[in-house]
Amino acid sequence: MSTSPALAPSVDATARARDLLGVTRLSDSALTSWLHSLPGVDQVGCEARAASLGTRSIKTTSKAWAIDLAISMIDLTTLEGADTPGKVRGLCAKALTPDPTDPATPRPAAVCVYGDLAAVAKKALGSSGVNVAAVATAFPSGRALMPVKLADTEDAVQAGADEIDMVIDRGAFLSGDYLTVFREIAQVAQACVRPEGSRARLKVIMETGELVTYDNVRRASWLSMLAGADFIKTSTGKVSPAATLPVTLVMLEAVRDWRDATGEMVGVKPAGGIRTSKDAVKFLVAVSEVAGDDWLDPYWFRFGASSLLNDLLLQRQKLATGAYSGADYVTDDSPSLY
Repeated sequence: MSTSPALAPSVDATARARDLLGVTRLSDSALTSWLHSLPGVDQVGCEARAASLGTRSIKTTSKAWAIDLAISMIDLTTLEGADTPGKVRGLCAKALTPDPTDPATPRPAAVCVYGDLAAVAKKALGSSGVNVAAVATAFPSGRALMPVKLADTEDAVQAGADEIDMVIDRGAFLSGDYLTVFREIAQVAQACVRPEGSRARLKVIMETGELVTYDNVRRASWLSMLAGADFIKTSTGKVSPAATLPVTLVMLEAVRDWRDATGEMVGVKPAGGIRTSKDAVKFLVAVSEVAGDDWLDPYWFRFGASSLLNDLLLQRQKLATGAYSGADYVTDDSPSLY
């Protein structure tokens, strides 16, 4: 696993976009022309390739490595209206000690909570290295005025969030108002900067289940990266379908091509509906085959999940002992799309 690079400073997204698009003024028409010039996605080919990648066989040694890697990539998540400080502290305790019987078990990358509980998570996780990710910008709908979205983000950052998971305005995107989406992402990215100059990493949630087409997923991916996303993320976990392998494949192609075009790496986070070790391994195979092994690192790839960790722990224990543990081997987390 590679060492995480230093977090790049915030950029002037508008100036960079003008340079990349070759225009003197960033406008809706310029963004529309650029985004619609991207190659279209072959739906049949994309789904066939995803199905093929999903059939790859992973042997015992590689499987053990993949399970540990997948655990280290999880954003352990609770995003329910009934969340309490106690529940968040319990989730943090699980992140710190995923398997009390095996201290060698990797820790998840982050704990993901609502912004008003970010301070609770930060205190519980301390200096463990497990990050606090907070959802913001009127998650999950994104239906709020921009000052509210920015305040939501700033509050979470001030509370100690290491990462911000924002949602785009899907209505604006689907109506072709790309400039509004760009500006909102760019402004939220600036709101992630702390007074001393450090910043939280920004994950941009596209809610791919509402984007309808793979072409829209590709365009939203490129628009998000252009505006300053550190990660592009499939879903809130509140809309079905959430993370699918074909959609993630399109996003992996986008970050690969973005690096070819700009030299910059951007992460990918499928979230929602990934519950089993078998599912996680399929996604890891896709990462390696489509984007490349540089993305096989929790700094660049995450799973947004809650129940996935339990299945990975059970599979890990089976590989170690040759037998499945009982249902009480892992904690019973609250059910959700995550």
